[in-house]
Amino acid sequence: MSSPANAAPDLRFPIGRLERTTSLTADERRAAIDAIAAAPRQLRAAVHGLTDSQLDTPYRPDGWTVRQLVHHVADSHMNAYARFRLALTEDNPTIKPYEEAKWAELEDARFLPVLVSLDLLDNMHERLVVLLKATPDDAFARTLSHPENGPMTVDALLNVYSWHGRHHTAHVTALRSRMQWS
Repeated sequence: MSSPANAAPDLRFPIGRLERTTSLTADERRAAIDAIAAAPRQLRAAVHGLTDSQLDTPYRPDGWTVRQLVHHVADSHMNAYARFRLALTEDNPTIKPYEEAKWAELEDARFLPVLVSLDLLDNMHERLVVLLKATPDDAFARTLSHPENGPMTVDALLNVYSWHGRHHTAHVTALRSRMQWS
């Protein structure tokens, strides 16, 4: 069921909620890897030219600031990088969740320049994309166990992190549009 045309957009999910899946087709997999490859560049473009005051603006009421959000993407994708590597090298590893809201409140996430995390994302994604492109198709069915989400495949992880980068970049671009920041 679609929302009425005059309904306020859900600022939490500017591209919609994640649609979970356990397996991807070869074309879907390529598109997801391409989205992961593009994520650092797109996030960098989304925050380009923002002032410190704008970076310290919450992207929605009761949400993180843009600065915290950029650092969150780096935190999350560092965990993703480790999760992919664990799933590809161990039999059904159990991965550790983390308290992302608490991580976003730490000093580095609240005050460091966003370029620190943007540069980290550039380099980490370069390695991740090389890894994913070299992964044989059958390895995307390998599993890991997430204590909160249950069993997951490498394809499922790929789907999550493909969405995640686009999701948070859209938070920034939607805020820029609402605030009329050029």
